[in-house]
Amino acid sequence: MSNTAKTTTPEGQKYDGFTEEERDAMKQRAKELKTSARRGAKADTESEVLAKIAEMAESDRVIAERLHALIKAQVPDLTAKLWYGMPAYARDGKMICFFQAAAKFKARYATLGFSDEANLDEGAMWPASYALTEMTADVEARIAALLKQAMS
Repeated sequence: MSNTAKTTTPEGQKYDGFTEEERDAMKQRAKELKTSARRGAKADTESEVLAKIAEMAESDRVIAERLHALIKAQVPDLTAKLWYGMPAYARDGKMICFFQAAAKFKARYATLGFSDEANLDEGAMWPASYALTEMTADVEARIAALLKQAMS
């Protein structure tokens, strides 16, 4: 039995393996790792994150800009970096959270995700990612609380 998944694309085409978007994300991650190795893990990469945000479609860009500002205000010691071509935020080199634009994988919503380095534990099960369709005051307050908990 093959471990390769057979999937149907939205256009009805069948393929085995990774989608074009997944392959692109892996290529971006390989490039990020090579760049990081050349310049060192402590390099300031915020300008790269801001440039990636500026390239996003307007609806994703608006959310990503506000999320970036919120994260930098709430947890200024997190380092902005790219992770699989997405804005991500790390502490001591370990990724804590990331933003995935809706357009990146042709999804209907953007995603705010947290890694296992984030202290979001609540019993035996808890959410590690959240759908984002817009940044309202309530959403920002909820994200601020999640960031506080993640860093505790």
